[in-house]
Amino acid sequence: MEDVQSRPSGVPLDIDRVGVKDLRLPLVVRDRESGTQHTVARVDLSVDLPAEFKGTHMSRFVDALESWSEGLDYASLRNLFSDIIERLKARRAYARFSFPYFLRQTSPVSRCSGLMGYDCAMSGRFEDGRITFTLEVRVPVMTVCPCSQAISDRGAHSQRAVVRIKTRFKGFVWLEELIEIARNSGSSPVYTLLKREDEKFVTESAFSNPAFVEDVVRAAAKALSEHPRITWFTVEVESFESIHDHSAFARIERFLEKD
Repeated sequence: MEDVQSRPSGVPLDIDRVGVKDLRLPLVVRDRESGTQHTVARVDLSVDLPAEFKGTHMSRFVDALESWSEGLDYASLRNLFSDIIERLKARRAYARFSFPYFLRQTSPVSRCSGLMGYDCAMSGRFEDGRITFTLEVRVPVMTVCPCSQAISDRGAHSQRAVVRIKTRFKGFVWLEELIEIARNSGSSPVYTLLKREDEKFVTESAFSNPAFVEDVVRAAAKALSEHPRITWFTVEVESFESIHDHSAFARIERFLEKD
């Protein structure tokens, strides 16, 4: 049958990325506590397309993913990238795996436990035999406004915020490490399960540690900068303000020189 995709393009422009989005598949990721964790990922796959070709072969992305039944680690992703490059005759390949990652959190007083899910992602670029990885986490925290607390006779406004971290690194970094950095940067972590004595503790602890969105992003950035293996990061904090009809945000990006 005729290979229409390989016909000359009517508009000879290189395409940076072309591929498929939102494929879903079971996934095994590394878990610091139990070794591995089973989850479900949404997967985007793409390659570059030279100007002389009309289109890419979309089915070959699915073929490559169907042939890939390994966990999410460096060696398995290298195998997936190499397969995609070979199947599509591309120079560069890209992949993104977005998935929920679950950790068991223990409440601070009653010691009740509950699973809490965090939105995570691993993305990669493959070119000339080299892979560049980016690891991402999205972590909710609680913040108490220092200004509101300072000017009010009683109380202060508080709200949930979200800390979004993206990192590149040398060696290996646990998802748990990034989640802990984010959880510790706000006025208080948030929990799945709290009893009354826990709510009292969390509320009083948060009000003893008020933090602007600027404070939260600086605290997270400081911890990321001090991590021995992280070489680049962005951290953005968005506060869903409880007394305003808008959000507040702050963002820091850093390239780090590590031996």
